[in-house]
Amino acid sequence: MELRHAIHADHAKHFDTEALRGAFLVERLFQAGKLNLVYSYYDRIIVGAAVPVRPLALAADRSVIGSEYLLERRELGVINIGGPGTVSVDGRPYALQPRDGLYVGRGTRDVSFASDAAERPARFYLLSAPAHHDHPTAHIPIGQAQPNRLGSDEQANRRTIYKYIHPRGIKSCQLVMGLTELEEGSVWNTMPPHTHQRRSEVYMYFNLDPAAMVIHLMGRPDATRHLVMRNEQAVLNPSWSIHAGGGTQNYTFIWAMGGENQVFEDMDGVQTTALR
Repeated sequence: MELRHAIHADHAKHFDTEALRGAFLVERLFQAGKLNLVYSYYDRIIVGAAVPVRPLALAADRSVIGSEYLLERRELGVINIGGPGTVSVDGRPYALQPRDGLYVGRGTRDVSFASDAAERPARFYLLSAPAHHDHPTAHIPIGQAQPNRLGSDEQANRRTIYKYIHPRGIKSCQLVMGLTELEEGSVWNTMPPHTHQRRSEVYMYFNLDPAAMVIHLMGRPDATRHLVMRNEQAVLNPSWSIHAGGGTQNYTFIWAMGGENQVFEDMDGVQTTALR
C-alpha cells in the first residue's frame, strides 16, 4: 500500500511539475493481474484498482491501517469500468456489468474480485473511507444511479452526473461517490470551479484515447496549478484545492468524497474572474 502525505497549500504553490505530480497524481492504478492501493492522509481515503486476470483478494496492511482486515473500520465503494466481473463479499457474489457500482459496509471481512473473461477483464475502481457505523452492502446498477443532466453546447460542458452513493440513494457513513460522463463535443467539467472546505475529493479520469489528455486544474483559486492527466489516472484533491478540468476530447470521470458531511451541494463556489 503506497502512502501519500498531506501537503499544505502554502507549500504546494512552490512545487515544480515533478513534485506536484508526485504528491497528487496517481499514475498507475490499473495493472493487469494486480490490486493496487494508495493511502492518502486527506481524510484517510484509500484509492485503488483491481484488474483480475485471476481472482484477487482485498488485504489489509496492518502497518498502515492497524486492523486485521481492510474493512474492519472502513467502508468501500466500487465501480466497474471494464468487462463484466464479480465482487464477492463475505462469500456472496455480486455481478457487476460495465458502469455498475457496489457499496460494501464496515465489518466485511473478505472481499475478492474476478472477471468473467480473462481476455476482457473487469476493471474495478475502489474508494475506501473510515466508517463508524454498519451499512448493508448494496449493488448499484448504472440504470439505478440517480442521473442529473447539466451544461450546454455553448459552454462545451454537456454532461450527466450519476450519483451512486449519497444520502438520498445508497447510504454510507461518509463516502459519497458517482460518475460524470461528458457528451461528444464537450470537454469542460466543474467550471466555474469550487472547493470543499469540509471534504477531500478524488477524481479518476477514463474513456480517453491514448494520445488524449485532460488538463486538471487544482490549487488555491488565486494560485492555480495544473496536472496533465492520461487515461485511468487519479488525482487527490485536498479541501483547499479547486478541482476542474478540460480535455482534448470528451471523457468520463469517477468522483468520490469523504470528510465532515455528505451534502453534495456543500461547496464553496469560485468565479472564473477570481482564478489566477
